[in-house]
Order: sequence, then structure tokens, then C-alpha cells
Amino acid sequence: MNADFRSKRQKAIADLIRAEPFGSQEEVTNRLRELGYTVTQATVSRDLEQIGAVKVRRGGVHAYALPNQMGSSDWAASRLKHILSEWAESVEAAGNLIIIKTPPGSAHLVSLAIDQSDLPEIAGTVSGDDTLFVALRDGVTVDLIAARFRELSGR
Repeated sequence: MNADFRSKRQKAIADLIRAEPFGSQEEVTNRLRELGYTVTQATVSRDLEQIGAVKVRRGGVHAYALPNQMGSSDWAASRLKHILSEWAESVEAAGNLIIIKTPPGSAHLVSLAIDQSDLPEIAGTVSGDDTLFVALRDGVTVDLIAARFRELSGR
């Protein structure tokens, strides 16, 4: 696929999100089609992920927002909750690590969201294909952070 075409499409998506509230990928897909783009919902889903768009609640309505439309901590928290609820299959404490299982090929998405959240309790993450390790700083209660991740993931 032409990277220039993808870049133009993603810019169009970002412009649309800035201009009007979209509550679903289907709405974004339909609007892009109206603008002459040949897209599938799967393509739009990947594009939304790549540009960092997350669904947030504003004025009682859920709609997509871009990172620059929110405070960075609000964006990171919203994105972390969204990513964990979508991709984390299990969360387990082990020593000073939290082990998170994901579907194959998804651990890096969860790891990146955790890293971008800038949680002070987290020293870093290491991800493989379907498992990631979250290393906690000294003195942090692993069960407390694991419980928070389980709550965010809905598990």
C-alpha cells in the first residue's frame, strides 16, 4: 500500500475528528466514503489506533478524540483503560512484576499504552508476542497495581 495514501487518509480522519463528534468506527468509515476514500471498517480501525484516537466521554457523549484534544494525562489514562479492556486477557502478580497475557501479536500494544501512561509506580515494560512483563519500582505493592490493571481491563 502506498504510504502517502495512508498518510493522507489518516490526516483526513484526524481532521474529521477535530471537526465533528464520531461515536463509532462505522460513522468515520461512512464519512470517509462520502469524501471519496475507498475504506473498510478494519482499515479505519487500524488508522484510528495509529493516530492515537481514543473514545472519550465529553458532555455525556462518547466520541473519538485525538491526543492533542485532551490533557496528556487524561489521554494516557483513557487510552490505557481502552487498551487494557480491549487486549488484556489476564493480569497476574509475580514478585515485583505484573504479567499480562494478550491475544497473539498484541502484547506490544498494551506495553506501549502502559509506557505512555507515565505511571510513577512503573519502572518499565518488556513485551513478547502475547505476554508482557511490567516491572514495578522498589516499594510499590504489586497486588495493588495488578488489581488496578484488572479493574481497568474489566477482568
